Amino acid sequence: MTFLLVLLSIAILVLLIVWAKLNPFLAFLIASISAGFLLGLPADQIAGSVQKGMGNLLGDLVIVIVMGAMLGKLVAESGAAQQIAGTLMKIFGEKYITWAMSLTGLIVGIPLFYNVGFVLLVPLAFTVAYQYKISAVYVGIPLLAALSVTHGFLPPHPSPAALVAQFEANMGLTLFYGFIIAIPTIIIAGPIFARTLKNIEAKPLKTFQAETKPEEQLPGKENSFFTALLPVFLLVGTTALSLNTPEESPFAKLIGFISNPGIVMLISVLVATYTLGLRRKFSMPQLMDIYTIATKDIAMILLIVAGAGALKQIFTDTGVSQVIAESLQTWDIHPLILAWIITAIIRVCVGSATVAGLTTAGIIAPLVTTMNVDPNLLVLSIGAGSLMFSHFNDAGFWMYKEFFNVSIKDTIKSWSLMETLVAVIGLAGVLILDLFV
Repeated sequence: MTFLLVLLSIAILVLLIVWAKLNPFLAFLIASISAGFLLGLPADQIAGSVQKGMGNLLGDLVIVIVMGAMLGKLVAESGAAQQIAGTLMKIFGEKYITWAMSLTGLIVGIPLFYNVGFVLLVPLAFTVAYQYKISAVYVGIPLLAALSVTHGFLPPHPSPAALVAQFEANMGLTLFYGFIIAIPTIIIAGPIFARTLKNIEAKPLKTFQAETKPEEQLPGKENSFFTALLPVFLLVGTTALSLNTPEESPFAKLIGFISNPGIVMLISVLVATYTLGLRRKFSMPQLMDIYTIATKDIAMILLIVAGAGALKQIFTDTGVSQVIAESLQTWDIHPLILAWIITAIIRVCVGSATVAGLTTAGIIAPLVTTMNVDPNLLVLSIGAGSLMFSHFNDAGFWMYKEFFNVSIKDTIKSWSLMETLVAVIGLAGVLILDLFV
């Protein structure tokens, strides 16, 4: 009966988003309150449980997500993203253009949120396709595969960052494992898969052509790469140091402070404020305006994350999460595969990778303590499942179709299949890595 009530709660969430077209944050709130009543939580405790869940999850994430948005916006506005893309094009040349696009998506996708990265980089792909007279789909899919992988697998993107917080995983290790899985996933779903798409005709609208800056107005190559990748350097570097520093060492506490994801992102934004901002003659008011706009861009993401925290807390306070975890232990299926399946089903039903990942987290969280599963790999397994088969209910599906100006059929053959490849290959990578860690 408990399973049926949980499924009914999730069905309410899915119907509110897909059928009623309700904003996901409102849908989460209504589904959370409904779940509280259905699962027998006293009426006077439901509001408090919702507030506690929202506060607990956002408390860990606000700094990471907001600072990530600020950094990504500055990387875009300063021309650093254009510099990175142009540099990689020159290095790889026409023959390996799809590899250059994949690497561009991976590097620029780390600090940029998916929608921002899409809008920023897809016009660059159109410019490249026009320059070399090749299919825009052939050039664009490797770029989008990389953006999808960073969105689903790598902190500080909202879903993986939230999952790290919920499972009490190590963000540095998750990022390290994520890179190990991301590289082969991008290669197969990007350049290799793109070879089958050369004959898809795309006529990108002129509206979406890139407004490129003159080269003399761009920041330097070293500055662009260093600033965009600084969060990665700090997270991986401090994780490596912490693993090799004795706990009694006087440096251990300092390393622990610096390795905190919020501190990492704060340091990165402050460095970028100088290297891509003040040093390049941006005024402080200009930079603050950029940061304000960036914060507005991700406000809804924060609310969706908060809503997911509310649903998770309802499941926790009613004891349902523990009941589900104990029941799942009797299933003859690997917990990493189970997490992937649940996430994939919700993703196909709802359309949002973030909603799918965070909803699954509320159901699966108790497995971290009751079963022998690595929380870092659980984050990546759910991240992979959250990218499964994007179709009509996903905004990304329609963005791709309209930007590339292709048919529904060709959108499914290219975009939807690419997302499915990322999900399946990502799971395979997680399971292989599970054999060694």
